[in-house]
Amino acid sequence: MQWRQWGYVATLCLSLGMASTGVNAAGPALAPDMVQALESLQQRMQDNASESAIDDAKSAAERLQGGNRADRWARALFLQLAATGEARQGRDAEAADLFRQARRIDSVDADSRQRWLNQEARLRLRAGQTSQGAQLLERWLEDHPDDRDGLWLMVQAQATQKQWTQAAQWVDRARRAGDMDADRRRLAASVYQHAERYDAALALLDDQLQSESDDPQAWRRAAALAQRMQQPGLAAALWEAGWRRGALAGEDDLERLIRLHLAGGTPARAAEHLETAFEKGTLSRDSEHRRLLAEAWTSARAHQKALSAWRALAEDTQAAADWRQLGELAYGWGEWSTAIEALRQAREQGADPARTWLLEGVSQLESSDEEAAREAFEAARDAGASQAEAWLASLDEGDAGKAPDVDASPKAPTPQTPSDTP
Repeated sequence: MQWRQWGYVATLCLSLGMASTGVNAAGPALAPDMVQALESLQQRMQDNASESAIDDAKSAAERLQGGNRADRWARALFLQLAATGEARQGRDAEAADLFRQARRIDSVDADSRQRWLNQEARLRLRAGQTSQGAQLLERWLEDHPDDRDGLWLMVQAQATQKQWTQAAQWVDRARRAGDMDADRRRLAASVYQHAERYDAALALLDDQLQSESDDPQAWRRAAALAQRMQQPGLAAALWEAGWRRGALAGEDDLERLIRLHLAGGTPARAAEHLETAFEKGTLSRDSEHRRLLAEAWTSARAHQKALSAWRALAEDTQAAADWRQLGELAYGWGEWSTAIEALRQAREQGADPARTWLLEGVSQLESSDEEAAREAFEAARDAGASQAEAWLASLDEGDAGKAPDVDASPKAPTPQTPSDTP
């Protein structure tokens, strides 16, 4: 995972200098010429951090290795300066190694050791040494639990390693410490989502929607999360709210809104959006969109609107499947004349003759045309419909109620659930 993937880049607050008055105060007293050498090199680092200045700092630290306590303290300070220069040159791993050397020198005071531990941790994270950096940062946070930047940096480190449970626990700590801006809120919500703490993630996204209602990505993330929580109705409601606010706009967002309504149990709203889009010219009246409209009205069980939509589609496509769908819906809803017409059209276009003749026979019988019904059942029998003989026998006996039922429940193709990827 790339460091910037979450949209949150931790600020590395590196201490790049040291006050000349604090050189002796922090550790053993240094000779005046040593203080002067340190201060001179410090100034060169602040002015330029050139390669020569970095090399001079390393050379000075090397010369002092193995000296007395004051020499070891001065060595640590020279290593700090060299680390500062390396960091300014963008060589984070090298800078981290120098801070590690500095903090492990026995003459270093506790405060400096802690400060350099923190700097090494952040540099290793920035250098991509995530596991090592996270371990060091955790040590720092044990003694500095109120370091807000450090807490959020730890969240990022755990997320980078895809340690979602641990990352979520660090989010909990970081939130208690406060100071959660928009970037951190997005990071926290993403971590909670990956850790499958969906309620917490949705609560954060809801807060974000209140403060950033015009941000389309916020609405997309919230709807995607609702889908992952197996709440398609909530996903549709969120997308609808974003659409009404104007944060979501355009043909792609409209089509997703329609499909979310279909998946979320509000098909009539999907159909209304489609019809409005047709009227305004936002969506073309092609076969795909016409079929979507027909499916929506069918799912909503709006009989006349569904039949009208399927008829318009079938007349446009002249496809056997579309005529048959119209015929079976009309049959299931008792619209006998529509069923007869559509089933004939379906058969002419190549639909299964056995079933279409059988359904037409029942429709003719329900329309009180026994002669037409008998002809249809005979054709169904000749086409291989196993129930046709029973219907013919019932006609001969004058009791059509003894014939077997024909299953033709009004159904539309199941709409495809839209992906929950924002």
